Amino acid sequence: MRKKLLFILFLLCFITGILKSQSISHKKNETKLLTEIDSILNSQVANDQIPGAVIQIKKDGKIIYHHAYGYAQKYDFHHHLLNPPAPMNTATLFDMASLTKVIGTTTSIMLLVDRGLIKVDDPVGKYIKSFDTPEKKEITIRNLLTHTAGLIEWYPLFYFSSNKETTYKVIGALPLKYPVGVKRSYSDLGFILLGEIIEKVSGLSLDQFEKQNIFVPLGMQHTTYNPLKHGRTTNIAATSPGNPYEHRMVYDSSLGFSVKGLDPTSWNGWRNYVLKGEVNDGNAWYANGGIAGSAGLFSTVDDMQQLVDMLMHKGKVGNKQFISANVIASFFVKDKFNNGLGWMMDTTDSFIKDGPVGTFGHLGFTGTSIVVIPQYNLSVILLINRQNMGLLNNGDYYNLNPVRKQIFEAILKCYQQ
Repeated sequence: MRKKLLFILFLLCFITGILKSQSISHKKNETKLLTEIDSILNSQVANDQIPGAVIQIKKDGKIIYHHAYGYAQKYDFHHHLLNPPAPMNTATLFDMASLTKVIGTTTSIMLLVDRGLIKVDDPVGKYIKSFDTPEKKEITIRNLLTHTAGLIEWYPLFYFSSNKETTYKVIGALPLKYPVGVKRSYSDLGFILLGEIIEKVSGLSLDQFEKQNIFVPLGMQHTTYNPLKHGRTTNIAATSPGNPYEHRMVYDSSLGFSVKGLDPTSWNGWRNYVLKGEVNDGNAWYANGGIAGSAGLFSTVDDMQQLVDMLMHKGKVGNKQFISANVIASFFVKDKFNNGLGWMMDTTDSFIKDGPVGTFGHLGFTGTSIVVIPQYNLSVILLINRQNMGLLNNGDYYNLNPVRKQIFEAILKCYQQ
């Protein structure tokens, strides 16, 4: 009996030793990871590639990294260095750009599906009369969520509209560019239409529906559209000096966005100041009053974490089921183009390249991104105000894809071991 007890004690000590060794090794790998990320982002700021950044990494329910770099605004409208530049901190408010599509719009659609008010395979024409036509009657909510509705990728709506009601009519009158369902062609217009559907079904404006049903319940107290109108005027990351890229999209036909027969000089409402608290996206700002299903939300890294945590916990927040697990799961089933509903899941995309099964995320044009790796119980929220650098000599903004790829690869290397 004594020998048996000694053997059990020895075995327990052996297992404890292995676990302790694994824990030490894990901590070393994690420390190395955070040092590498720190080096990547510090280098980007030091080399004047980006003004600043905020990153948050959460693993196994604990925030393992929460850090700010550089400046919330470094340059003025004429690209003169501010004296002094406005420092970045982890509470800085960012223009989420296309993260609006997943934070606000996709989550809203999830809620409406969960409440039985809509189905993702409902025809869009059920809710929007202009889509109940021979050409468009096959388009479903699923098509809008997966960018397979055949819609034009981008259109200068602000040349034809200055309010959301007219904007909805303009989109409804546009012809399709592709046959329905045959290809994924990323389009802001589809998500503007999803915003219209949310409003029609709920009876609330898009911003009010999201505030009442998502942001307040999840404790996302800094997440809003048009922050300047709601009293938030400080600690906001600056984006671009006006709208130089969209100006180029209209005037430079080589980009493939210009509208046939449109006189670019027929509208001249371009902003001539650094955008700070006004949504960068021109269609959201000029044609939708700053509130659109495609863009317009401002948020902080901590607020975004609340939404990400809800998704990672299969719709559960604390002891409450915020959205049913079945609905959450249905939005993360890959379609034939390897993406989910709203969320990007194609792991050939550089920012989640070779991610484990179930990895999902999304990008925002201003420099924002979310990546979630459910298999590792890990999320990464990276916010960069790249547009405050202005356009490069080639007419584009600085490409963040290599930076995101470096960070993602470092994370995979750390946790695959």
